[in-house]
Amino acid sequence: MLDINLIRTNPDLVRENIKKKFQDEKLPLVDEVLDFDRKNREAIQRADYLRSQRNKISKQIGMLMGQGKKDEAEAAKGEVKAMQDELAAIEQKETDYAEEIRRRMLVIPQIIDDSVPIGRDDSQNVENERFGEPVVPEWEIPYHVDIMERLNGIDLDSARRTSGNGFYYLKGDIARLHSAILSYARDFMIDRGFTYYVPPFMIHGDVVTGVMSFAEMENMMYKIEGEDLYLIGTSEHSMIGKFIDQMLSEDELPQTLTSYSPCFRKEVGAHGIEERGVYRIHQFEKQEMVVVCKPEDSMMWYNRLWQNTVDFFRTLDIPVRTLECCSGDLADLKVKSCDVEAWSPRQQKYFEVGSCSNLGDAQARRLKIRVKGADGKKYLPHTLNNTVVAPPRMLIAFLENNLQPDGSIRIPEALRMYMGGKSEIR
Repeated sequence: MLDINLIRTNPDLVRENIKKKFQDEKLPLVDEVLDFDRKNREAIQRADYLRSQRNKISKQIGMLMGQGKKDEAEAAKGEVKAMQDELAAIEQKETDYAEEIRRRMLVIPQIIDDSVPIGRDDSQNVENERFGEPVVPEWEIPYHVDIMERLNGIDLDSARRTSGNGFYYLKGDIARLHSAILSYARDFMIDRGFTYYVPPFMIHGDVVTGVMSFAEMENMMYKIEGEDLYLIGTSEHSMIGKFIDQMLSEDELPQTLTSYSPCFRKEVGAHGIEERGVYRIHQFEKQEMVVVCKPEDSMMWYNRLWQNTVDFFRTLDIPVRTLECCSGDLADLKVKSCDVEAWSPRQQKYFEVGSCSNLGDAQARRLKIRVKGADGKKYLPHTLNNTVVAPPRMLIAFLENNLQPDGSIRIPEALRMYMGGKSEIR
């Protein structure tokens, strides 16, 4: 959510940003916010005047009564009553105007960074850099579910009976591999100085609206019936929500956190859930990284976060690339974002395995997270998040890139201690 002062002082910048994101239908919101803001300030000014007059006249009533001027005192009481009635009506208007402003401000997109490429949708995202040599082996790479089934590591039929499409049972060495990757990711991030968390897996509605846009909320979140609770779509939601309504001391920054959680997603608009695959599913587990920092440090942390994911995948011998998200592909709260994509030898192309985002002060403003600087001044911190790893999607890249000619799966050195010393899965 933007600072209202930005819209007051530079509405053209806000309009231009909306155009860069190809959301022209939101352009009228700028004028609507300015109109309601003007009415609200006029109402506040009138209310302040009425309060001062009410207090002034109220003091006079006692004096008039003491002087025996009962009629004048009664007339003054009538004036105070009229002011009270008008004040009540104005205070309701202030509440209504503030709500109208907030409702519009929540859907006006964050100002994107100057470095973001301009494009309408994800087809215009820009490749930044490749890490590792993408290899297409001489032998055929089967579909990832076929690889898992040959290793007796997945049961989709039972999952469909218990839960429907978009769910799965992992078992045996594949289930162990899944857990090993998460354990390795946890230790990888701890070794890089991040504090490990296991957060709540449900959050209140005010946290949901604080950490994500309405469109994301509608497409992702499962609501608990009859309660103000939602299942998290990623542990970032809980971890940023942890700071709601908090005043942090500047010496507490940066907050560098890494968190494990299951994730639950409706995947609305996903063109159907695959019946056989585990690429797009309703539940999965993930290791996340979250940073809360000074505004001037956020771009430095952005670059460190995506590099962490690249480094993690390279230790598992998986080639990856980073893909800069264009303006039209950025969620409304994001200032800048890039995807980390892994190489698929079977498809001979890259596919998304994680996303790194700088959200500027958008989440902090919504959640009322503030920092008290060394000089005593208060400001909003910047928040960032990035995926370390999200199996079972990551298992697709792992299995394809570590498949051997005889159908076994090679276990890279970094992962063997988490697999009981195994060097391969057969």
